[in-house]
Amino acid sequence: MKVDREFAGKLIHLALDRGADEAEAFIRSSKDLSIEIKDQQIDALESSLTVGYSLRVMKDKRLGFSYSTDGEAVTSVVEKAVEAARWVDRDEYLELPGPSDSASVEIFDPGISSISEGEAVKKVSLLEQAAYNEDKRIRNIRTARGTFRNSETIIMNSKGLDRQYPSTTCTAQIMAKAEDGQDSQMGWYFMGSRFLNKVSFEDVGKYAARRAIQLLGSKRMYARKTPVILDNLVAVEFMGIFASSLSSESVQKGKSLLSGKKGKKVISPKINMVDNGLIPGRLGSRPVDDEGVPSQDKTLIKEGILTSYLYNTYTAKKEGVSSTGNAVRSSFTGLPSVGLSNLYIEAVSRSDVLCIEEIFKAVDTCLYVTEAMGVHTANPISGEFSVGVSGLLIEKGEIAFPVKEAVISGNILSFFENIEAVGDDLVFFGNVGSPSLLFGPTDISA
Repeated sequence: MKVDREFAGKLIHLALDRGADEAEAFIRSSKDLSIEIKDQQIDALESSLTVGYSLRVMKDKRLGFSYSTDGEAVTSVVEKAVEAARWVDRDEYLELPGPSDSASVEIFDPGISSISEGEAVKKVSLLEQAAYNEDKRIRNIRTARGTFRNSETIIMNSKGLDRQYPSTTCTAQIMAKAEDGQDSQMGWYFMGSRFLNKVSFEDVGKYAARRAIQLLGSKRMYARKTPVILDNLVAVEFMGIFASSLSSESVQKGKSLLSGKKGKKVISPKINMVDNGLIPGRLGSRPVDDEGVPSQDKTLIKEGILTSYLYNTYTAKKEGVSSTGNAVRSSFTGLPSVGLSNLYIEAVSRSDVLCIEEIFKAVDTCLYVTEAMGVHTANPISGEFSVGVSGLLIEKGEIAFPVKEAVISGNILSFFENIEAVGDDLVFFGNVGSPSLLFGPTDISA
């Protein structure tokens, strides 16, 4: 099946001929290579090429949808979509976006699109090599995986919108196991980018090994109230609670802890929360969203005050605002929902940004959390959470001992209102990013 504008135009033309008032064609092709290495041998290698398309139609304010991977099934897809629109309720908020100018963003790397299987295997092998070379106590590698993707996206609709763009993705991740006597600890790390040279397979292996090694010999601490530092990886996990709550879809369904809080202070005035789809090389970057609306750089929480939610065309019209360019589709088989581009935290003032050593010295005693279990169980509506954590007890700027089986509980808004300083180590894991974060005195049970 050939992916081109002519094919998309044919879909739309046929849909309008069959009685649709508006029609949208969405086409995506994706060439994927996934490799897993075990003991410097290929444990799994999967290579695939997927090409598919979908048609979204609106007739009398009723929605119809159909999709296929068969280029010869155009007539059937059109008929199914138009027929489906006959059997659903009217929805006055249904609308397709019109054309508008968008900024270009660097998200394509020829080095990824042309990489050979041999070259890719060598890259992924570095993950395992680097982890084992970092420390002799690394005894086992659970997972060493790399992925390489080359995609092409076309979005066209009957209002004149016509966009096409290529993109590439490279990711590396590893789970390393450290052993020392009777104790064993796991360490995980990940790196991803649109550019091959921005993913250091060696560093990913080293960092995972270090995260495992530093927890060897962990012991329980007594319950206390003390400042807490979340390292950037754990901070990203907590950011995930905010991710769903910032969606206008969740807000309109009453399933967001930020419902009704626009214009109000919700977290510490020392931080901003930004969603930016125009950062070169980031995994969530793209010139337009999955409806063709231009991606934007927008501050959602400014100096602790909630200023906006994330919108696609439908949720924006429902609220009488403009789309923020946050329509996402899991694939060509799904309708657009609301999602992130690149969500991250930044400090309002440079004076609140410290390196991790300075943060250690800024407090007399603190718990530096490097691993959290159960963050995904937090209640997305109330914000209540209770998670098990591991990490390092810091006293007078130095590591006292590694900690296991501690528990932090509370409300995510109250917790983030307690942020006192921000690290200089912003890192993205996927399309969510955060630096390390220093929180004021926090109750820790053990």
